[in-house]
Amino acid sequence: MTDQIKFYKYQGAGNDFILIDNRNGAFERANEAFIKQICDRRFGVGADGLMLLQDTKNFDFEMVYYNADGREGSMCGNGGRCIVAFARDLDIIRQDAAFLAVDGPHQAQIHDNQVNLQMIDVDQITKDETAYVLNTGSPHFIKIVSDLKNMDVYKEGYTIRNNATYKNEGINVNFVEKEENGYFVRTFERGVEDETLACGTGATAAAMAMSIEENMEGQIEIPIRVLGGQLYISFFKKGLTFREVYLKGPAKYVFEGNI
Repeated sequence: MTDQIKFYKYQGAGNDFILIDNRNGAFERANEAFIKQICDRRFGVGADGLMLLQDTKNFDFEMVYYNADGREGSMCGNGGRCIVAFARDLDIIRQDAAFLAVDGPHQAQIHDNQVNLQMIDVDQITKDETAYVLNTGSPHFIKIVSDLKNMDVYKEGYTIRNNATYKNEGINVNFVEKEENGYFVRTFERGVEDETLACGTGATAAAMAMSIEENMEGQIEIPIRVLGGQLYISFFKKGLTFREVYLKGPAKYVFEGNI
């Protein structure tokens, strides 16, 4: 590993990420301890996760995502939107992107700071008592609650994520409350092991669960408010199948440096 690593910081609705241009392959992918340290908010740069932008055949780039604990993670929706903005800023793309992530190919469009990211199709949804369980690139547990503003999301989320059912594999726990215009969602994220200001795959999962709960059909767009801002989820729903799934929201450059 070189002495100095150039990094860039981006955030999407308060989900913040360290991005590294690894097209030269110089970054040591297996160094979990270093990745954990650089994501640490006291001893490093501080972020919910770290991403490598890499060259790959047949796509504009490849996204390799690590959770803040240093381990390679499942798909991150807001991270996907941020890496599209990063690719645009590196002049790899203009407005349209086709990239490869851990859960397969993704299409995206960027206009100014707004990134619309196509997510995977979903047709497997189960229930755990009253909660919905589904995978939108990462596994999610969706629970409908009231008075979400005052809820202890860390305590409640930690308990569910570490119960007998989910302890080994882990799950992201989302609490959803209906609002006048859409839904308010707060998320306890595995890998970060804490509440984050936003979770893109979680917002997507919550929108799908609520469309089932409220018997919506056809072409749908659902506003999802998170602590870090506003996201919109659109999809075509037929029964329990979801196609043409898009996660829409802001993705912004914050700063850059060397570590």
